[in-house]
Parts: sequence; C-alpha cells; structure tokens
Amino acid sequence: MHFYRFTSKKGAFYIKPKSGLWHPFFEDEDLGGYTTPQTALDDLAGGHTFFPSSGLDPSTCGLPDEVGDWEIVSR
Repeated sequence: MHFYRFTSKKGAFYIKPKSGLWHPFFEDEDLGGYTTPQTALDDLAGGHTFFPSSGLDPSTCGLPDEVGDWEIVSR
C-alpha cells in the first residue's frame, strides 16, 4: 500500500487511502474522501476540500497539480 506526500512551506499534505476512498490530509487532519487520488488533489489544490482547523486555505500552498508530482510513500 502507498500514499502521497507533499511538504509545503506551511506544512505537510498527504493523500492516503482510508475506508475505500482517498483522503487528503493536512498534517493529521482529514479533509474529505474521494474516489481517486487525483480528484482528491484537484479539490485540495482548488481549495474545495474542508479546510484544516487552522483556517489554512490549501489552494494558497503551491500544491502540484498532478499527483504524479507528489512523493510516493510506501507503507
């Protein structure tokens, strides 16, 4: 199993599988559930996910548009 990670200047973002869906995370906060890693990233980069409790807008963090540009982490 694997997941995706991108570390921005404002903190670490992840896209991880959970309960049959792909979930974007900021640090340890779950920001929603999506059918594919790319749709999770599309909404995350566009600022269309739940925001972290800090109020940080993920669309302001310079996230790469393609999940292939994120680091792949194996468990």
